[in-house]
Amino acid sequence: MESTITPLVIGTIAGFFLLAMLTMTAFIKLSVVLMIVRQALGLQQVPSNMIIMALSVFLAIFISYPVMGDSISAFMGMDISVRTPQDFINLWTAGSAPFREFITRNSDPVYSDFFVEVSQDVWRGSGYEAVSSDFVIQIPTFMVSELTEAFRIGFLLYLPFIAIDIAITAILMALGMQMMQPNIISVPFKLLTFVFVDGWSRIGEGLILSYGAIDGL
Repeated sequence: MESTITPLVIGTIAGFFLLAMLTMTAFIKLSVVLMIVRQALGLQQVPSNMIIMALSVFLAIFISYPVMGDSISAFMGMDISVRTPQDFINLWTAGSAPFREFITRNSDPVYSDFFVEVSQDVWRGSGYEAVSSDFVIQIPTFMVSELTEAFRIGFLLYLPFIAIDIAITAILMALGMQMMQPNIISVPFKLLTFVFVDGWSRIGEGLILSYGAIDGL
């Protein structure tokens, strides 16, 4: 059989990195936390979704740069001509290995056990038996772990802004200005506080350093 190196292999590799960017990097946690911060500030479309997504993507690339480098090196170190289905599987296994290590280290084992246990009911009678090392278990485990952590961080970030809302509302009521929308006053104070504490830098630093133990950093 003739080797199939393009466009199948190139398309497969490109699709793999797109899938990996969305599901096997810090992108999920980053994007959710940044959107929660925007909501907590009382801003609807500032920064825009495009800016938040772009920032999340590039921060995720920064965090996972060694992982992506190892994956690319694994692809380059192999014969990427695909002659049999087994060649395709070997290519996929080599390229995904660094990502699998990354998501395993950043996943909550509780969710892994949950998906393995649930699979026994969902897959009953199919002949398949899941283990925690299966990709089909690792990916949802990582995604749910990241979402859970993002919501925990978001909750903690929300608290100071709620305190500002409560304080502004109490002041307006004490002044007899119940008809005025608290948002009109609270949003500028939130922005001032956020800028004063260098909010974006601190949030970005905290999110990046939450992966600092990965790959020996």
